[in-house]
Amino acid sequence: MRSILFALLPFSLLATSSFITPMEYGSSLYKNPRGIGCHKCHGESGEGKIVATYEHKNEKKSFSAPAINSMNFSSFFNSLNVRKNGMPRYFLTQKEIKALYFYLQEKKKAP
Repeated sequence: MRSILFALLPFSLLATSSFITPMEYGSSLYKNPRGIGCHKCHGESGEGKIVATYEHKNEKKSFSAPAINSMNFSSFFNSLNVRKNGMPRYFLTQKEIKALYFYLQEKKKAP
């Protein structure tokens, strides 16, 4: 019995550690949080981009997603919890929102 406990000890230690980095987790969420990825509308690093261009009453218009990499956390959090201006509601957990925010802040620092 004792030898079984010692044999299982390394597995129990692995269970408490993460198998991906916070950046990998954030990247995974950013690219596919619940279906459509954030990068499709907000750009690869959250810099914002034009999502669509169209014509309405003979006038050319565009629909843009804002930059989200320069938002403060409170605004970022609120934006993810309110459906507004075409933004889908993803029903993300607080942990997931923090991971996304961390990811975008770290991407902004990278050269």
